[in-house]
Amino acid sequence: MRVWAIANQKGGVGKTTTTLALGRGLALRGQRVLLVDLDPHASLTRAFGVAADPAPEGVLDLFSTPPQTLADLARPSRIEHLSHVCAQTALATLERRSANQPGLGLALSQALARHSGQHDYVLLDCPPTLGLLMINALAAADRVVIPTQAEPLALHGLAGMRRTAEMVERSRRRPLPVSVLPTLYDRRTRAGQEALRKMQDDHGERVWEDAIPVDTRLCNAELLVQPVGEDGGYPGRALSSYRRALDWILAGDAEPMERAA
Repeated sequence: MRVWAIANQKGGVGKTTTTLALGRGLALRGQRVLLVDLDPHASLTRAFGVAADPAPEGVLDLFSTPPQTLADLARPSRIEHLSHVCAQTALATLERRSANQPGLGLALSQALARHSGQHDYVLLDCPPTLGLLMINALAAADRVVIPTQAEPLALHGLAGMRRTAEMVERSRRRPLPVSVLPTLYDRRTRAGQEALRKMQDDHGERVWEDAIPVDTRLCNAELLVQPVGEDGGYPGRALSSYRRALDWILAGDAEPMERAA
């Protein structure tokens, strides 16, 4: 079972869209996929049509005593092989609880260990803040995918996210590979072109050589949870780009496993 954290400390870069698009792509390839919404804003949860009030069972219950299991919390979707775990707005209270409840930083790792073998891929949609939930995700992940908008201000968020990933990698004493995915790219603007070029210059082979373009069809993330049609599930420019990006991430994911074999 492979665990990918979809993370960036800057908001508005397409984390939830990326989680949905990559998860959908994996499911279309026959992989058993679980998407876990770690963001108290619950955008991923709402995309699946789950109301925030009353609060559903979800990620917060992994931090309870005793904790629930991911298998009990997982909900099926309308896409074959694709399930999800909801977020609750009360996740925002976890930071306060952590002072009096030791061990919360490893709660997600422990839940995933108990869930081993039940899915092929688990994708963690992280909140845009460095806190307990993001640290949980990075501690548990086999890879971190960093969606980064191709615009100058987003480059600072990318640098900060890289530093955070390196800090967690040193702490857990095992590699945390990074895949940087340029998103919301508008090739018509000079600022977008220059930001993409600088991203690739500064971060090298960790950055995908292409970019996910701006596509108004993805403004509504619910498109990504609709059943697959004859189009193969990738209508439009952005989703076709996500398919190629998934190929790139999977190729990078295979390299360390081949070396370990």
